[in-house]
Amino acid sequence: MRRSASSSALASGLLTDTGRQRSINQDAGLALESVQGGLYAVADGMGGHAAGELAANLALDALSNTFLSGRHRAPQRLAEAVQAANLEVLRHAVGEYAGMGTTLVALAIDKGAALLAHVGDSRAYLLRGETLIRLTEDHSWVAEQVRLGHLSEAEARDHQWRSVVSNALGGEERVRLELYGFPLQRGDRLLLCSDGLSGVVDEDDLRDMLGWGLTPELTAQRLIDAANALGGPDNVTAVIVDVGQQQPLPGYSLPPRQAEGPVYIDMLLSAQRGNGPLAYLTLALMYFALMGLLLFQEYRTLILALVAAFLVGSLVLAGRVRHLRLSRALPAALVGVPQTAHLNGAVRSTPAAKQSPTKPHDLN
Repeated sequence: MRRSASSSALASGLLTDTGRQRSINQDAGLALESVQGGLYAVADGMGGHAAGELAANLALDALSNTFLSGRHRAPQRLAEAVQAANLEVLRHAVGEYAGMGTTLVALAIDKGAALLAHVGDSRAYLLRGETLIRLTEDHSWVAEQVRLGHLSEAEARDHQWRSVVSNALGGEERVRLELYGFPLQRGDRLLLCSDGLSGVVDEDDLRDMLGWGLTPELTAQRLIDAANALGGPDNVTAVIVDVGQQQPLPGYSLPPRQAEGPVYIDMLLSAQRGNGPLAYLTLALMYFALMGLLLFQEYRTLILALVAAFLVGSLVLAGRVRHLRLSRALPAALVGVPQTAHLNGAVRSTPAAKQSPTKPHDLN
């Protein structure tokens, strides 16, 4: 468990517990605030008595070190940090630790934006006003069966394979993850948790407890107390983040959620580096414009006017695309919710006591 002091704009609470039926805690949590934001995460290790604990802690160490030392914009740094965590777990998965892995849900806050990265069946929730929205969709076998219509949510909750994740850190060299961003508002509360919480306490109770108005630390304690009161079948970890001030959005476009689910890291990084068709078209136009100015100097006024018109149009189009992406990133469930509403918390889940894979609200 790693945490720093809260900033004036953000306040967080982090608590992890072994639970009532486990002898070792294979969960790990992270909560670090900085001047412009913070980094928060939950990892749920797997792979044997000691391997899961090692995997979770290795992942969070690599995640924080890579993210904090990176020089790129926050979305790319977060993706690179998740990949670094993946490789760190994979490198140590030898000998007695062969086959170990961990889930990960990570939240980076950059000024007025939240960036969420997700691998496995850990979960993130958002409380805004009185509305609780699940921000992640489980990467698990039973969740996929529910999405395909082969299992009901009730059947999935008690299925014998509910602990089988389909995606985790340490499985292969290139990590598959979901990463997207959305604007934050003053009063938002975010929750990251392991399935030791989300698989035991139902979402109506999570919403109620997150809305009690307690501090993040006390809220995390109440959530863990509730999971243990219901049997505590697994390790349980909760990270709560409160947004205390409205901040401006960063100067880059927030990545939208991908409809196809988790994608390989190289595809995400390519998108974050801005290798889009508009960028290539602009470069091509500038090249031909320079050639035209050299070859047809008598038309230089017309050429410059056309180039200027294209650039202005490109800026307008880029602004509209950015606005559309931001709109698509907001959960559909928040449509009609006042913009002064609250956003709460971030959560992570563990594989032994999973909640039924209820489909989250569409963030596209």
